[in-house]
Amino acid sequence: MVQGSLFEADPAKPLPFADWVVWHRGWLPASKASALADALRAEVLWSVHRIRMFGRWVDSPRLSCWMGEPGASYRYSGAVFEPEPWHPAIEALLPRLEAACGARFNSVLLNRYRDGRDAMGWHSDDEPELGPAPVIASLSLGAPRRFLMRLKADHATRREWRLGHGDLLLMRGECQRLAQHALPRMAGLGEERINLTFRWIRPAPSPAPRPVARPPVR
Repeated sequence: MVQGSLFEADPAKPLPFADWVVWHRGWLPASKASALADALRAEVLWSVHRIRMFGRWVDSPRLSCWMGEPGASYRYSGAVFEPEPWHPAIEALLPRLEAACGARFNSVLLNRYRDGRDAMGWHSDDEPELGPAPVIASLSLGAPRRFLMRLKADHATRREWRLGHGDLLLMRGECQRLAQHALPRMAGLGEERINLTFRWIRPAPSPAPRPVARPPVR
């Protein structure tokens, strides 16, 4: 396993958010990564999530599943997703993952990119239930895919690289507030990729108690 800055390929031009991203290449050995991908492909309840874009509901260009602890509801692009129970293989992986990231996770979004036509547009994982500076751990299984990141304030400031089978990408600090990421389409790619992004969903705040009416003083 090799660990380093996400942008170590170009150390002469560090980006402002380079310190917020760590790339663990080959974090999960190939044999274990393949076994996990096979189990998830066969046993997860995959579906096409409906999301709201430009004022209308559309099908996401990928298969997905939201999974985690009870109550870890997630609101994304106008829709609310309730978690499926942990898959046993993912639950077994959690202690090692949390130790590597120095963070706890109570949920994971699984995205299944069936070929190069499936993709993810520019976005940030900055929903309120994730908190102001969330730790997001992204585990890649299957075909290598291009992964892009750019600053919100300057879209010309960006980097791209390929995340491979078993790679773990950790995003933290101000990354979600100041940057966006995307997984673009790749023409001619016929192989599949499964991506798991682990998060900690903060519980919804309890509603404020209703004031008790008091009789007027006479």
